[in-house]
Amino acid sequence: MAQELYPVTSIFPPNAVPNTLPTPLSILNAIADPILVKDHAGHWVYVNDACCHLLGCSAADLLADSGQRAWQGDNFLELQTAQQQAIATGLTQEEELSVQDSAGQTRTLAVKISLLRGENKQLFLIHTLRDMTRRVEAEQQLQRQSRRERLLGAIAKHLLQSLSPEHILGRSMEELRRFLDVDRVLFYSCRPEHTGVVAEAAIAERRILKVETTHALTFQAEELDQFRQGELKVVEQLEVSEFASAQHEILRGLNVQAYVAIPVIQGAALLGLICVHDCRRSRTWLPWEIEALKDVATQIGSAIAQADLYGQVRQLNSELESQVAHRTKQLQQALDFEATLKRITDRVRDSLDETQILQTAVEELTGALGARGSNTALYDLEQEISTIFYEHNQSLPSAQGKVAQMKAFPEVYHQLLAGQYFQFCSIKPHPNRGYVSMLACPIRDDRGVLGDLWLINAEDYGFEDPEIRLVQQVANQCAIAIRQARLYQESQAQVKELERLNHLKDDFLSTVSHELRTPVTSMRVALQLLGVTLNQEFDLNSELLKPKTSQNRLARYYQVLKEECEREISLINDLLDLQRLDGGNHPINPQSIDIESWLKGIANTFQERAQSRTQSLMIELPETLPRLISDQASLERVFAELLNNACKYTPPGERITVAAIATGGEELKITVANTGVEIPAAELPRIFDKFYRVPSTDPWKQGGTGLGLALVQKLLMHIGGEIEVTSKAKKTSFTVTLPLSMWTVGNRE
Repeated sequence: MAQELYPVTSIFPPNAVPNTLPTPLSILNAIADPILVKDHAGHWVYVNDACCHLLGCSAADLLADSGQRAWQGDNFLELQTAQQQAIATGLTQEEELSVQDSAGQTRTLAVKISLLRGENKQLFLIHTLRDMTRRVEAEQQLQRQSRRERLLGAIAKHLLQSLSPEHILGRSMEELRRFLDVDRVLFYSCRPEHTGVVAEAAIAERRILKVETTHALTFQAEELDQFRQGELKVVEQLEVSEFASAQHEILRGLNVQAYVAIPVIQGAALLGLICVHDCRRSRTWLPWEIEALKDVATQIGSAIAQADLYGQVRQLNSELESQVAHRTKQLQQALDFEATLKRITDRVRDSLDETQILQTAVEELTGALGARGSNTALYDLEQEISTIFYEHNQSLPSAQGKVAQMKAFPEVYHQLLAGQYFQFCSIKPHPNRGYVSMLACPIRDDRGVLGDLWLINAEDYGFEDPEIRLVQQVANQCAIAIRQARLYQESQAQVKELERLNHLKDDFLSTVSHELRTPVTSMRVALQLLGVTLNQEFDLNSELLKPKTSQNRLARYYQVLKEECEREISLINDLLDLQRLDGGNHPINPQSIDIESWLKGIANTFQERAQSRTQSLMIELPETLPRLISDQASLERVFAELLNNACKYTPPGERITVAAIATGGEELKITVANTGVEIPAAELPRIFDKFYRVPSTDPWKQGGTGLGLALVQKLLMHIGGEIEVTSKAKKTSFTVTLPLSMWTVGNRE
């Protein structure tokens, strides 16, 4: 459909000077796209600022020559053809043309030609330009990249299909020749004598000179060094290149006009050269072509190295196959040795008899190694002697029980005592054994050498590493087993001695306690009579309390004797009770106990003592508590001891609390806690041991025997209860857990 034509008389008034900007025309300068206007005769009558910037010329220069500098050659003809087509059809025409700017740079432009007609039927051609240079360059770059990737893909495919160097090179050279559209691509294999021999060649079907595989090039040493460093040689015109004369003549003989040589390197080795020949013309080698050549050289280098490795692998495979039988034999031997070691280890580990341990070791080793004989000796390092303890011989004379002085054979025992094994063969025949080979291995652990193991075999026999390792491992197991047996014997002796001492101690304590009980009881009776006599003599109890009187001193002395006597009686009773508890014959008298009244009664006996020390003693009990069926006498001793300790170790001004709670099951928990004092965590596990007292927790030096808490624990265990202690944040709590009925405990047991 024909384009609508707009009058332009208002834009281009008659006789207007070209590019003089009437007011309506100034709008074209605001458009970002370059715009130029021609009349029907092809003269440029207007260009906007964007067009001047694109072409790099001023408006005056462009209008003066009507853009002939920009449009040249074929581009000018194509543009004229499009303009004529626009005039003839009245339709918008589009062309893609190349133009040179003022800097000489070639730009690709998309030109859109629109036709405008004025009122006087004068025609104007509006040219809208768009710079397509970057897009075209990108497309060309993508095309080159695509061609390059296709080339590399084709070569990679050939590399994957074959590991033959000849096949790899032949197909790769042909792909490269087609890619570059050249006459000849050669691969020269480099040799140590500075020559390169054609290994593969790809030649066009055009009638050019063939290259024989015997064809060779000679390189100078520095030239090869350059190739090894990855440098390449690019010749665009052979006649003006700086080739050595010999190479120049060879290339001229091959009609080479342009030439490229790319080194093929793998690691630090120069494997060869890829040489590209163009025999038709001089040629400018483009950078992307050179990059493609480099990539191909890298691929070929890797492929050649891989093919070489494949050849080496095949050779190694043949060698490995020859080693399989030997390895299989070694593996079977290792499995047999492992089974032997496990069998020996299991037998000696479960034994505490040194004779059986050594007998097992020598018998199993002799059979496993096929030795003529073996023996084992134990050392007496104090007397410096070695005694053959056990032997196992097939045909050799017996040496069991033989004693050797270590000093007589220093070259042997020096190494053995140092923990080193050794093997040797006889230089002179032994009177009984003749010529033999021997392996000696120490039986040692981390504490020293205990003895040795000897293996005896034929004179030409050499013990191999697996056999030596087996002997060493067996020797180590023997050392562990012997040390274990000796430690067991020592521990058994110590246990018997400790049991004997414990019985003596128990007998002593029982005897002493019984012997002391009678005189101390007599002392108590005597003190009671003394108290009665003093009261009758003075008949004034109040006078005994008056200070600075003889009566007061007598009362104080009497009180000291009475307290110390009671203390001794308590100690003797504790010892006897512990003895009965250990023997399991402590009497038990279960009865029903009202917890509330019973606990209050015990606590009230300590109220006066707590007040005298400015301590507060509190009882915290719930409204209702179940009745307890237990041995009341034992419980009274338990809580009397706990309250006594609480009063003894609680600082003035602190609090002592007695609390009880039923757990909702069949148990009752009673806690005696005091504040202001803390038992170190490291001491808690030992506070229930006999005669143990926590250091640094008695600043008042009130003394004690360390039997109280031990007796508490024993009594609670006897009646089915438990006790635990916690001490932190300046608070110590003893919690006693009791079954509500001792009969329930008996039924559960």
